[in-house]
Amino acid sequence: MSLHRRMLVGLIGGALLGALAHALIARPEGAPPADLAPAVDWLLTWVAKPVGQIFLRLLFMLVLPIILAALALGVSGLGDARDLGRIGLKTLAYTVVVSAIAVFIGLTLVNVLQPGGGMAPELRAKLVAGAAGRDLGLATAAGFTSPIDMIIPSNVAKAMAEGSYLAVMFFGLMLGVGLALVRTEAARHFEQSLQGLYDVSMRLVQLVLHLAPFGVAALMFSFTVELGWEILQQLLYYVAVVVLGLAIHQFVVYSLSVKLLGGMSPLRFFRDVRDAMITAFSTASSNATLPTALRVADESLRLPQNVARFVLTIGSTANQNGTALFEGVTVLFLAQVYGVHLTLPAQALVVGICILAGIGTAGVPSGSLPVIAMILARVGVPIEGLGLIIGVDRFLDMCRTTINVTGDLAAAVVVSRSEERRLQRAARATAR
Repeated sequence: MSLHRRMLVGLIGGALLGALAHALIARPEGAPPADLAPAVDWLLTWVAKPVGQIFLRLLFMLVLPIILAALALGVSGLGDARDLGRIGLKTLAYTVVVSAIAVFIGLTLVNVLQPGGGMAPELRAKLVAGAAGRDLGLATAAGFTSPIDMIIPSNVAKAMAEGSYLAVMFFGLMLGVGLALVRTEAARHFEQSLQGLYDVSMRLVQLVLHLAPFGVAALMFSFTVELGWEILQQLLYYVAVVVLGLAIHQFVVYSLSVKLLGGMSPLRFFRDVRDAMITAFSTASSNATLPTALRVADESLRLPQNVARFVLTIGSTANQNGTALFEGVTVLFLAQVYGVHLTLPAQALVVGICILAGIGTAGVPSGSLPVIAMILARVGVPIEGLGLIIGVDRFLDMCRTTINVTGDLAAAVVVSRSEERRLQRAARATAR
């Protein structure tokens, strides 16, 4: 059985057992003939919660190396082809704008539909109390200091030790810029070392995810024992909001960008890129879909090879619109579930981090989970809430990867059209 199916089995099995145990120990007519409450409490305290915490701690252990290496490598890749510096700037500008639109769509839907709201106050109190008693090792920082102190670290090692993830992301960004500008052999060796750190960290994430069926089952058992079926209803609302946001971005935003900026019919665009969309949905990996996307751009969309190859290669790591939307929705959903009110400045911070994290999110299955953990820590939402969404992450990963790959191809269309117009203007100027 594939990993994502085993994770789904763990999700359903843990939820069913937890809901059954919740019903047995909370029967209004009294306890069953053989009182199960002590046995359930022992299972919860000594098995389910420790297994869930071990799984989450192993995952969060890899947050810093992945964020630092992936962000630096994503930015440094823009300097690999100096002749394409102009195309790189256009691609980066398009990525930032469209990613911002994606995050705003997600946050708007969460604020309007409130998928994490409506939970009974007593159940939310139990959830918050459970989270308060378990430290998962990532620092939280709900209070906001000055932007300079929050973003620019005076001591990178101290920022890492204190869990100042926004400062670490800024350092990773600057490190990528430096690698793009310095083309010495020593700099390339250092870049290869970062690539090695990234590869090793991602391999460890994949190993940790092999424990996910057990971790997800334990986490869902813990949640449903304490909260019953209501937490599963909230999870269903969350999935619906994510899918709705992704669909709006896919068929509205991309259609408008391809039509207005790329000069191409949206119907033709979606027809021509369907092979890449199917591959992205089935693999849940932008990196694995890159060969198919390159073939589609060349044979179906007939884009200039120099532009398409550059934009799609960079986009497989740095243009993650669907992931940015997913991360924003997930953070606000968990904030609603735990009753953490995020002010407009806090939500603006989430938007900024999600846009920046789109450059540093790994283009592999479940690559956004460490980023979400970092954002939760930054805004003061209990990090163990991530266990709620891990069981459904595979399906949502398949959906958002489809949006990511489609966005890469849309960016290639837009940038190709921009380059075509530039050449036409140059030709007219020469003719005069």
